[in-house]
Amino acid sequence: MNYTFDYVMIPMQFIIVFFTLYYFIIAFFGMWRRKEHKILTPQKTFAIVVAAHNEEKVIGQLLENLHVLHYPRELYDIFVVADNCTDKTADIARSDGALVYERYNQQERGKGYAIEWMFGNLFHLDRTYDGVVVFDADNLVHPDFLMEMNNRLCKGEKVIQGYLDAKNPYDSWIAGTFAISFWVVDHIWHLAKYNLGLSSVLGGTGMCISSDVLRKFGWGATCLTEDMEFTMKVLLEGIPTTWAHDAIVYDEKPLTFMQSWNQRKRWAQGHFDCAGRYIPRLLVEGIKRRDIRILDGIIHLLQPHFLILSTIFVLLSYIYHVVPFYTNILYMILPVEVWTVIAIGQYVFPIIVLARIRPHWKAWFYLILYPLFVYSWIPITFLGYLHRHDRVWSHTVHTRSIRYHDVLINQSSNFSKENLLSKHAAK
Repeated sequence: MNYTFDYVMIPMQFIIVFFTLYYFIIAFFGMWRRKEHKILTPQKTFAIVVAAHNEEKVIGQLLENLHVLHYPRELYDIFVVADNCTDKTADIARSDGALVYERYNQQERGKGYAIEWMFGNLFHLDRTYDGVVVFDADNLVHPDFLMEMNNRLCKGEKVIQGYLDAKNPYDSWIAGTFAISFWVVDHIWHLAKYNLGLSSVLGGTGMCISSDVLRKFGWGATCLTEDMEFTMKVLLEGIPTTWAHDAIVYDEKPLTFMQSWNQRKRWAQGHFDCAGRYIPRLLVEGIKRRDIRILDGIIHLLQPHFLILSTIFVLLSYIYHVVPFYTNILYMILPVEVWTVIAIGQYVFPIIVLARIRPHWKAWFYLILYPLFVYSWIPITFLGYLHRHDRVWSHTVHTRSIRYHDVLINQSSNFSKENLLSKHAAK
C-alpha cells in the first residue's frame, strides 16, 4: 500500500533508529573505568576563577574550601569576579582572601560575559598560569581537584571537565532527581565518550582550560550556554574536551520544580542557539578532516532536535493505530527483541549507575520519580526551541549554605564518602 506521508515518515524512522542505537551503544562504554597512571607531582599553576552574582549566602563556604585544597598554595590563586552584585558578595570574598574583581555592565549580562572580562584581566597580570579553572559560587570542591587537573594538563590535555556531583541531593525530590540525572550523564555520556576517545562537553563549572588555548583562541562564548559554545568553538580547532572522573565538583541543585524548569529552559535555549550557529561549520570541518570527534559534536548538538522529532513521532504513532497513514519500518530495521532491550535499558542504566556509586536510600526513592523529571524535558525543549533567539540571562538563586565538611559527613553518599575518605587516608 502506498502512503502519501512515507516520504516524511520513513526518513524520520531511520533518524530515530540511528539516534536510539547511538545513545544506547555509547552508554555501555561508561560502565567501567580505564586504568590510569596518574602524575602526582604538582607542576602546573592555576588561576581559579569563581563567577558570582549576588552569592553572599554561599561564596564564603566555597572560598573556605578552596583555601585547603591538597595542592601547594603557592601554585594557585583564587579570583572572584563579582558581576553586577548588589549584595555583600565582593566584601565577603575579600575577607576570605580572594582576589576580587568587580564588574558592572547592565548591557552585557550573564556568566559568559563575566568570564570573558575576567580572563582579559588575568592575561594582563604579571604572573602567568598554566591553566584556568572555573567554578560557580555555589560549588564545593574535592580537595584533590587541582591535583587531578595537574595530572591531565601534564599529559597534554587542554580542555578538561571534572565530575559533576551534587552538594544537596537529598534536599527535595527535585534536587534528588536532578542529581540522579547528573550522575547518570557523568557515566553513560561523559565517561563513556572519554573511554571511546570522543570529545566530552564542558559543564559550566568544574572545568579547566589550558591558558595557551585561551590566549590563542580567546573565550568568546557569551550565549546562554557559554560552556557548550566554547566546547564547540575549540572542537572546530581540533581540540577535544576530555573528562576527569576523579576531579569532583559539588554543585547546588534546584530545590523546586520551577527553579529546575527555568534553569533547564535556559539550557535548552542556549543549546538550540549553539546548534544553529555551529552545526554547519562542524559538518564542513568534520568531513574535511575526517574527524569523528567533530562529527560526534554535531550529534550532541542535535540532541534536543531528536527529542522533538521522537516526541512528534510517538504522537503520530497513536494516530497510526487508528488510521494507518505511513509505512512502519521500525520493526523491519530492528526486531522487536532489540527494541525491548533498548526500552528496558533506559531504566536499567540509571539503576546500574546508582548501584556503582551507592548513594543514600533516598536516591533510590527519587529514582521512582526520575521518569517525571526526564519527561518534563519534552515541554521544556519545545519552549527552548521557540525562544532559542532569546538571550536574556536568568539567574538561579543559590541559598543552600553547606560547608565541605558537611558534604563529607552529612551528605550520606557512600560514593562520595568512600572516594573522599580513601583520598584523605592516602594523605
